[in-house]
Amino acid sequence: MDKKYDIIAFDLDGTLTDPARGLIASFVYALGKAGIDYGDKSTLHRFIGPPIYTEWQKVFGITPEHSTVALNLFHEYYSVYGWWDNEMYGGVSQMLAELKKKGKKIILSTSKPEHFAKKILALFEIDKYFDFIGGAISDKERDKKHEVLEYALNSVGATDRSRCILVGDRCYDAEGAKICGIDSLGVLYGHGTADEIMAAGFTRVAKTVEEINKILE
Repeated sequence: MDKKYDIIAFDLDGTLTDPARGLIASFVYALGKAGIDYGDKSTLHRFIGPPIYTEWQKVFGITPEHSTVALNLFHEYYSVYGWWDNEMYGGVSQMLAELKKKGKKIILSTSKPEHFAKKILALFEIDKYFDFIGGAISDKERDKKHEVLEYALNSVGATDRSRCILVGDRCYDAEGAKICGIDSLGVLYGHGTADEIMAAGFTRVAKTVEEINKILE
């Protein structure tokens, strides 16, 4: 028998919206100005999802100070041009409306700074479906998936973790859900590869937005 979930946490980038255009342009601007050789532009998709401050240090072998310079340049571009250069996946608004109609509590759990997450949900007029919007304090504080997920779950009084699930598109989502003791649903249309999703240990997997709705209802 399928489990019934009362609280559904959604990741943002690659799950509800596709931020690739705005983020990639912001990455190119920041890394280029910071003098960091990022190679082929297509490889920058790997940074959609994880906290970029620590990820850039790991991938490029740069110091925290150099990463801070790049991060400041990223925000210089993203805060003006990048955040709105975004696209909502087809069917997302309808899915959220149907889940809400069924009495589900819907929360957001993203490693993106919370004020940007709120602006993006408002841009697409889907903020009205959320009982709580949880994001990072900054790119260096409460930016790990399990930290922001724990914050969001606690904010809505999620005591029975067996009735909660996180929907996301990267391995970090499966990892964060596991740390917080909840199930996870990996989506195959986002920015995680099929191999990444299948190897990440998600409880369930969905190919489309419509399939998410069928699993969660």
